[in-house]
Amino acid sequence: MKEEMAFRQSLKRAGKKEHVVDGLIGQVQAFEAYLSDAGAAGLEAAGERELQGYVATLNPKAIKGRMRGLALYYGFMGNESLARLAGEIREERVAKTRKAFRLREFRGVDLDDVARLEAVGIVTVEDMLGAGKTREARHQLSERAGVPLPVILELVKLSDLSRLGAVKSVRARLYYDAGLDTPDKFTAWEPGVLRQYLVEWVERTGFDGIAPLPKEIRNAIATAQSLPKIVAYD
Repeated sequence: MKEEMAFRQSLKRAGKKEHVVDGLIGQVQAFEAYLSDAGAAGLEAAGERELQGYVATLNPKAIKGRMRGLALYYGFMGNESLARLAGEIREERVAKTRKAFRLREFRGVDLDDVARLEAVGIVTVEDMLGAGKTREARHQLSERAGVPLPVILELVKLSDLSRLGAVKSVRARLYYDAGLDTPDKFTAWEPGVLRQYLVEWVERTGFDGIAPLPKEIRNAIATAQSLPKIVAYD
């Protein structure tokens, strides 16, 4: 496994504990072993076909865990296409097991606007992400549902934040209001610095809720770094 020590150090700098780092590296090594057994290209030369072939050999319940390490590794190695594919495969598996979260469960949303969206079939975060992926699609949805475009964009961003895992009703609102309104805004933060920022923000604004605990912040940043980008905000 090329650059194993450097990859290990990068994971530690991201705040991951030793046993988590070992698990993530083990996931990469498992793919490397598959490639070797199949007589395929090595880790650095592997492509989408090899990754898809590997996924086909896995128990469906194992796919989500196995893809996390690969998404992080290929992102670290600068192979954005394979990192993105691993992230997309993981996200697809997560979506299949995740309970549908309804837009009306987000804190601070206008329930009349939500009801208008529900009337045209936009009920869950998955519905919102599917219908609001591009600026043009958001304009069309705004006109179809009779909901102002800024409200549509806010709900798309809250739905995008919900992909960070534990982030749901209160957390999505806190992050959104604190300026972390899309997952990619988490990726450059150091966990301790981000938590301190949010602690101070909650105290300064009187937000009705507490700042995330250190472990939650670390998980949110790590997840954001491996998530595929599915919404175009430009």
